[in-house]
Amino acid sequence: MTPTDSTETSLSTTFCFRSAQPSDGAALWHLVRATGTLETNSAYFYVLFATDFGATCLLAESPDGELAGAVIGYHPPAHPDTAFVWQVGVLPRWQGQGLGLALLQQWLALPANARCRWVTATVAEDNAASQALFRRLARAHGTSCDVRPHFTPDLFPIDHPAEPLFRVGPIERGTPVPV
Repeated sequence: MTPTDSTETSLSTTFCFRSAQPSDGAALWHLVRATGTLETNSAYFYVLFATDFGATCLLAESPDGELAGAVIGYHPPAHPDTAFVWQVGVLPRWQGQGLGLALLQQWLALPANARCRWVTATVAEDNAASQALFRRLARAHGTSCDVRPHFTPDLFPIDHPAEPLFRVGPIERGTPVPV
């Protein structure tokens, strides 16, 4: 077992990972605000995602029941073999301990994502932590992480930085990856 495998195994026994329920919307909103790095959407957005896309959203609860991290995602209708990460966030006290990667691994293992061979996300050019996270996910699966232009500043009605698309895959689904 490599040190990474050991860390992921430890995290998967320390945290309770579960899909989101409608009642988790407010907690997701609070978590995103508390990360200090994610763009906060309306509270309605998180309630909607927890309700309509709960099967493709994952929560990590610490042993004391605190929501420590989450992946908010969905399947783009035009790409059913793709799982899109809208947001992945970890509370500051849990950052730097491998929880982000463990969240993505557990998220990929959700029944709703069983047929997905690609993981995509848009990541701001100044978000080095998220960029590194998706590259670690690719390495963990022995695949590539391609980055290409996607959302350019001219697409936004307000001043907003570019968000290139990170595309991880193809992910082989026959052999389980340690989580």
